[in-house]
Amino acid sequence: MKWLLVFIPIALGLRFASADPMWVFFASALAVMPLSEIMGEATEVIAEVLGPRLGSLLNASLNNAPEIIIAGFALKNGLVDVVKASLTGSILGNLLFGLGLAMVVGGLRHGALKFDEHFAKTQAALLTLAVFGLVVPAVFHTATETLRLEISKEIALVLLFVYVAGLVETFRKPKTASTTTIPGASTRDKQEHGKSVGPAWLTWKVAIALLAADTLVLAVMSEVMTDALEPTATRLGLSPVFAGIILLSLVSNIPQFSNAIGFAKENKMDLAIGVTVGASTQVALLVGPILVLLSPLLGHQMDLLFRHVEVVSALLAVYVARNLTVDGQGSWLEGVVLVALYLMIGFGFYSLAS
Repeated sequence: MKWLLVFIPIALGLRFASADPMWVFFASALAVMPLSEIMGEATEVIAEVLGPRLGSLLNASLNNAPEIIIAGFALKNGLVDVVKASLTGSILGNLLFGLGLAMVVGGLRHGALKFDEHFAKTQAALLTLAVFGLVVPAVFHTATETLRLEISKEIALVLLFVYVAGLVETFRKPKTASTTTIPGASTRDKQEHGKSVGPAWLTWKVAIALLAADTLVLAVMSEVMTDALEPTATRLGLSPVFAGIILLSLVSNIPQFSNAIGFAKENKMDLAIGVTVGASTQVALLVGPILVLLSPLLGHQMDLLFRHVEVVSALLAVYVARNLTVDGQGSWLEGVVLVALYLMIGFGFYSLAS
């Protein structure tokens, strides 16, 4: 995706020229994709120096940094509903679209797919709990706004505690191919085969400098993209919810989809599960709670009261993905089922705008 970096000056030029917001949005969205990929690569080089487990923890912690940055600027612009929808979209996109594509590619290439059953069950359990964290505020939707915000903060703290508990459990286990990868990390096959990550010139010192510069540029492009998001959605006749669930979430997760498909091609489904299901878990247990707790500093408070259609969609996605992965086996047809469900849900959300 590195060639897409050319869209950084294009997006900035369109912004300063007061061009159509739709072109500004698409140019900046294309620029965000390689920036997210570079951030992941630089993080992995640094992680390699720290060792498998600490490195994987760093990787997991920064893997969703692009999403947090984008969502932060969206909150700053008052797009609270869009941010909530993007979180739902990340869960749906990773669980259904990303994992589904990986299973289709891996299944067609290698036949029956096998992966760590215990790891899949653990991720499914954590994700189920996280989604129920969205159900509780929906049950108490008739409460006052102050009470909803208070309940959301308390639930956010509980979800963060569960995420930390999951990390502790991962570190307590004997080192295996699946346990060296912290949920949400996108580490490549260096941990299985001892291969170095990235080109020879990308040392850990260079990676730190690259990570800092990439984060700065990503912040600028995120602000440009989120400023243009609302007028773009209006121009295309899309609802804010659809814009968040489909447009914003796909932009921030395409590098992860690419990694998952690459792992599936090499028949490394444990890593593909870690990238997709693990990323969904991290969005629900880490990214969402962080945004809830930090939202007052961004000028627009965010709670965990999601629309009923978002809650039902997330529950449906978790239920189907869990049933298809809990036995530690998969096939290309099951991947088709996941992608088909994602498309059906997408059509449903699109109809909300019409």
